[in-house]
Amino acid sequence: MCEFIIRMEGKVIGPGPYRATKLWNETIKLFRGGMPLRRHWAHFRYFDYSFTGSEAVDYLHEMLRCNYNFGPEVTRYQTLQLLRKFLKAHVIEDIKGRHGTEDFEDNSHLYRFPTRSPLKSFPTRPLLRDSSDLPRLIRWDDYEELPQQENSAPTKPAILTSDLWNKRHSVAIGDVHECKLIRRKEITPKQVEHIWKSMTVAHVQRVLGLKSLDGVLNPTHVSGRHIVHNVFSVNKTGIVILENKAEDMPYWVVSAMKCLANWPNGNDTKQPVYPGFERDVLRTVADYFQRLKEPLLTFHLYEVFVNILSLLQEQEVAAEALQASCLLLPPPNRRRLQLLLRLMARSSQNPHLPPLNDAINTRTLMVQMFSHCVLGSVDEMDLDELLATKLVTFMMERHNTIFQVPSKLRTQVEEHLSHLKRVQIKYAGSDTDFSASPAFCKQISRVVSEEQQVIGTQTPLQELLEGLIADKELPAKDKRKRLKQFQKLYPDVYRSRFPTEESKSAVLPDKPPRIKPHFMFSFKKPFQPFQRSWSFRA
Repeated sequence: MCEFIIRMEGKVIGPGPYRATKLWNETIKLFRGGMPLRRHWAHFRYFDYSFTGSEAVDYLHEMLRCNYNFGPEVTRYQTLQLLRKFLKAHVIEDIKGRHGTEDFEDNSHLYRFPTRSPLKSFPTRPLLRDSSDLPRLIRWDDYEELPQQENSAPTKPAILTSDLWNKRHSVAIGDVHECKLIRRKEITPKQVEHIWKSMTVAHVQRVLGLKSLDGVLNPTHVSGRHIVHNVFSVNKTGIVILENKAEDMPYWVVSAMKCLANWPNGNDTKQPVYPGFERDVLRTVADYFQRLKEPLLTFHLYEVFVNILSLLQEQEVAAEALQASCLLLPPPNRRRLQLLLRLMARSSQNPHLPPLNDAINTRTLMVQMFSHCVLGSVDEMDLDELLATKLVTFMMERHNTIFQVPSKLRTQVEEHLSHLKRVQIKYAGSDTDFSASPAFCKQISRVVSEEQQVIGTQTPLQELLEGLIADKELPAKDKRKRLKQFQKLYPDVYRSRFPTEESKSAVLPDKPPRIKPHFMFSFKKPFQPFQRSWSFRA
């Protein structure tokens, strides 16, 4: 049976917008295409192409358990609930054509498929107009407070005059001008939050493998302040610390969770333990979470986490996607989710904890009791319970890792912030900022690269040389000195401008002749031969 269903289906709904609706339609197609239909006798007559309620539950339960989009955690009760939704949505009807008001029963009551198509249409949502709706990273030349307009006028390219060239190349020439170190304006906390938001949203999109987040995540619903808080305001075990204690869970709920998570050593209040005490404690925790107005993963992030379900085959990728996506949660929600998943995991693995239910084991009970408190949509999608069961099971098994900050994301943000804090050198009298010029890059061939190296290097140097020649305020002596050093530094450019001495003398003033003196004076003494007297003895 299971092998037949897997062979019949053979595909997994991948990530993308409105994934829950796609799963709903795909489940209906599989159920209608595979459910065995035969003749049944009821009310003194035969009904062809029909099935009983119990037959539908048996088949759909096995189909869901064998389907990768749902998994073996699906229970028979959840299958019964789904069939009731099918009856309400007119996916099926009873043999008298009734639906909606009737309640589906797991018995011999007869049902059939209607003739019309029961598939859902995709909801319409406003599309993002362009990429400017997405958060933009802060660049080096961003000095104003965010947000800034993307469609600003292009920066006028700077023209290097001889004076500016002297200031920028004074070290190479040998004449060092006065300079000072400058740094961009201090990065504000608001800009840090914006950088974390931009790079986290981009990281989520990359991990999910989506070309666009349209229909999956609206960046306006993401708070950079929440992300920064979730990254840095944590205790030594990684649990979020709330600044406003009024947003935290009540003390009695936290005590009840600690009692179960650390059983039998978690009873801090030293209350008397009676038979069934642990079940009452669990009921107290469940009542609190089931009364929350919104699931812990929030309505705005529903599509993000539903898309992660398609990545569960690659567990490392799914874990990284959860790490990045959980950073988007409000800190109170993230803290509640951390403590709840830790409670569920520890209770399921604790051999000293008495059974919390007579019919099912503790692990299954935890997933069924809290899954809808974790994931749900504002429109109450029909597959919410099944999808939440699978996602919460995966999160419970990896609760120690999914709340860590992705190492790649942290490194990228730190490198970007470090780049913005670097210093620049500014020469006195030079107000031109060459770092603010816009730039872009694209891949080119090696031949074109070599040609651009020659052209891109010589052209500005030729302009600098012409500016140095045309500078009338520079004394002739200094001009010849700088030209000589330019020739030494850039001989090819200099040779192309002055191939001969005649071309050089045509644009440069001649060097004044050296004046020789008319009279010469000598202070040397005339040569006198050495004289010495000799005496001989007889």
